[in-house]
Amino acid sequence: MNVTMKMPKVADSTDEVVILEILTAVGSHVDKDDVIFNVETDKATVEVASVVSGTVVEIHVSVDDEVVTGDRLVTIKSD
Repeated sequence: MNVTMKMPKVADSTDEVVILEILTAVGSHVDKDDVIFNVETDKATVEVASVVSGTVVEIHVSVDDEVVTGDRLVTIKSD
């Protein structure tokens, strides 16, 4: 089953973040709780972890993209 992971709320003061780093690639295997993105809020850098284990089938964002809570980040085919 494919799971589309969305940007979680990472800060109380804002819903907007910037993608700083993508730590996975299409075709890569990730485990649940592996950090797959680093994002920056207006106050801090935050790690975003995978919500499932599986294979990355599509990445919906790029480095330097501004995203908000609820935006699609990645689609993972779960194990």
